[in-house]
Amino acid sequence: MKKWRDYSLNLKQRIFKKESLSRYIDKDGRLAKTLSAGDLIALGIGAVIGTGIFILPGTVASLHSGPSIILSFVVAAIICSTAAMCYAEFSSALPIAGSAYSFGNIVFGEVIGWFLGWALILEYMLAVAAVSTGWSAYFNSFVAGFGLNIPKAVSGNFDPTHGTYVNIVAILIVLFISFILSKGVKTSIRINNIIVIVKIAIIFLFLLVGMFYVKPANWHPFFPFGYGGVLKGASLVFFAYLGFDVVSATAAEVKNPRKNMPIGIIGTLLICTVLYILVSIVLTGMASYTKLNVANPVSYALQLVHLNWVAGIISIGALAGMFTMMVTMIYSSSRLIYSIGRDGLLPKFLGEVNPKHHTPNKSMLFVTIIISFMGGFVSLTQLTNLVNIGTLIAFTFISIGIIPLRKRKDIPNDGFKVPFYPYLPIISTLLCILMLTQLSKETWIASIIWFIIGMIIYFTYGIKHSQITKNE
Repeated sequence: MKKWRDYSLNLKQRIFKKESLSRYIDKDGRLAKTLSAGDLIALGIGAVIGTGIFILPGTVASLHSGPSIILSFVVAAIICSTAAMCYAEFSSALPIAGSAYSFGNIVFGEVIGWFLGWALILEYMLAVAAVSTGWSAYFNSFVAGFGLNIPKAVSGNFDPTHGTYVNIVAILIVLFISFILSKGVKTSIRINNIIVIVKIAIIFLFLLVGMFYVKPANWHPFFPFGYGGVLKGASLVFFAYLGFDVVSATAAEVKNPRKNMPIGIIGTLLICTVLYILVSIVLTGMASYTKLNVANPVSYALQLVHLNWVAGIISIGALAGMFTMMVTMIYSSSRLIYSIGRDGLLPKFLGEVNPKHHTPNKSMLFVTIIISFMGGFVSLTQLTNLVNIGTLIAFTFISIGIIPLRKRKDIPNDGFKVPFYPYLPIISTLLCILMLTQLSKETWIASIIWFIIGMIIYFTYGIKHSQITKNE
């Protein structure tokens, strides 16, 4: 019995042992520091603003909020900003790769860090795979307008009963983005920045053209579903903001991270909030909210006022939106896998850095293979909600993690700090838990299975190969 108690005590001490910040900084020094605050904001906007901006304001307004969807986005942004500030403090104090995974290792210990890393793997890779299939559908529709048709057999996931075997476009777009990213951060970020500018320009085109067709009468009644509709809408559009957290994965490659990381994270949230609100104002002003429960509400509103040419350009904006989201998520996925490989919890070769391009090309290849397979062959319809639960779990731990972070005297932070400490981190934690309760039972069951698999991998492989006890 005493032997078992000693074993249990040693195991508990081992799995909750905290990582060394100095080791992380030393290892991550192999990555090139090239990113500015502007690059971070472009990455954040690329991740957050996707096709959702052309769909979500219309469908949520029609079913839950009416014109008060405008206020729903404000409420959701306020909720999200609490977690964003917590991420900003962590990124300022810990300028390392790996986002919540690495932060968790240092503040909570290795087992919590692994748990968060496993959650982020779910978020990042599943999100890209799902978006790659969406990009493929939009692209197929776009080229069909020019008389070009992708053969049905290679236009969908493996489903022989419906005549599809592989989604070749989804695979090719993932391979193309990974190829760009493998050539170095500077080149890929420049391409991402250009496409983000194109995407924002298309959004502003809709706003500038649509504002001339706004009818104030469409904003009445402003609260057709009551004040409860605002809160219901906020709980739904909250997920439109998810993605800003991937900016924190870049911390090891940022110039002056203590200054630029908070600007990148909080700046992303502010700009995206303004864009969502402006689109909601113009969209609900152009058409009655009762007519917007369609798959393409922005294009539909433009067609109502006979602006079909703008509706066509919107499809290009949707492609650009999904492209930049995939760039950001594939980039962040590779840095996450690199970080876990760096620590030995996954095969060590994944933590290697290419000496020529200063990028983790082996982790990039690993990520590319997994995402390409999922996007090309697997139906993701029932799995996309898992993206939300992975994100919210990370948000919860990062929010409450500010309290032990502040108590660490060995981690000085002369950069950004969350205001109203400790109340705001606690409020952020409670809000994230509230959002978790809004997810379906099926999502929770699937995520529990995912985390059981993760724990099996940790206790059979990770704990034996971890670097945490080899650097004492």
